[in-house]
Amino acid sequence: MELSVNLTEQKSRIIIERDAMLHLADYIDVNCKVMIITDDGVPERYQKQVLAQCPQGYLHVCRHGEGAKSFPVYQQICEKLLQLNFSRKDRILALGGGVIGDLSGFVAATFKRGMKFASIPTTTLSQIDSSIGGKVAVNLGEVKNVIGTFYHPEVVLIDLNTLRTLPKRHYYNGLVEAVKAGMIADPEIFRLFEEEEIDQVLEEIITRSLIVKKHVVEEDEKEQNLRKILNFGHTIGHAIESIYHLHDYYHGECVAMGMMKILEDEQLKERLKSILKKMEIPLDVPYEIQEVIDFIKKDKKASGDQITIVQVREIGKAELIDMKIEDMRKFC
Repeated sequence: MELSVNLTEQKSRIIIERDAMLHLADYIDVNCKVMIITDDGVPERYQKQVLAQCPQGYLHVCRHGEGAKSFPVYQQICEKLLQLNFSRKDRILALGGGVIGDLSGFVAATFKRGMKFASIPTTTLSQIDSSIGGKVAVNLGEVKNVIGTFYHPEVVLIDLNTLRTLPKRHYYNGLVEAVKAGMIADPEIFRLFEEEEIDQVLEEIITRSLIVKKHVVEEDEKEQNLRKILNFGHTIGHAIESIYHLHDYYHGECVAMGMMKILEDEQLKERLKSILKKMEIPLDVPYEIQEVIDFIKKDKKASGDQITIVQVREIGKAELIDMKIEDMRKFC
C-alpha cells in the first residue's frame, strides 16, 4: 500500500509493505553516497541488509536511547559526512526508531543546508507517528526537541516485519500514539483497541493512524493551528519524560500518563485506562507538580505564561484550549 503526504513544496511517499526493506532500490535512489544512521538497538542483520543494498553506503551506529539526540552525536555525524565528502546530492537514511529518525532528519536538514533524506522506521512509535510529518530535532540537555526544524523525508518505508524483534514494552509504548490518533480524530482506531486483539488488527491500526497524521500535516504543515491536536497528552508527558531524565519511562508511556492527566471526562478516562492496562502501560508515576510546571514553561509550545492544550470530550474530536501555564496545576 502507498500513501503520500502532499505538501506545499514537496511530497513524501509512505510505503506500507512487508519486506520492503529487502528491496530498497524499488523505492529509494541508492545511486549516490548513503549514510545509514542507526543505533545498537536495531538488529545487526537489518543494518547489514540495508548496507548491502547501497553501493556507496556507510554505516553510523549510535548508542540507543535519547542520548543519541544530542549535539555531540550530531557533531560527530556531521564531521564524518565532511570527511567522506558527502554533498547535498547524497542521502541520509534513517534506520531505527523515533530517536534515530529525529536525529537523522536534523542532520539531513542542516548539513550543507539540506541533503536527500529517507527513513526506514523499525518501531511501532516511529511507524505510527514520528517518521512522517517532518518534525526533526535534537534535545538540549533534558529538554526534548527544543532545537529543530521541519524537514520531510522523500520516502518512508514501513516494513511491518521489523516489528517482530521489538520487546513487548517497546511494542506497546509506540502503540500509545495510535490510541492518541483514535482519540483525537478516528473513533474506529479507538474501537479496534477496545474490542479487538491488537496483534490481529495491527496493520489497520498503523494505516489508519498514518492517515490521521497525513491529513493533519497536509492541512497544517508548520503547526500553526490544527496540527497542535497531535500534541494531545504531550505537554505533561514531555515534562514527565524530562523529570525522569529521558530515561526511566518511554515516550509513549509518558504520553499515556499525560492523556490520563489532561482528560476531564471520567467515562473517557476509564475507557482509556482499560486500553492502557491491556497494553501494560503505567498510569502514573511520582513527581513534584512544580517540576512539571517548570518544564512546561520551557516547552517549545509555550508562549510567555500561556500554553495551548488539547482536550478530548468525545472520541474522535479534539479541542484546542489556550490557558495559563500556572493553571495546568489542576491537571498535574
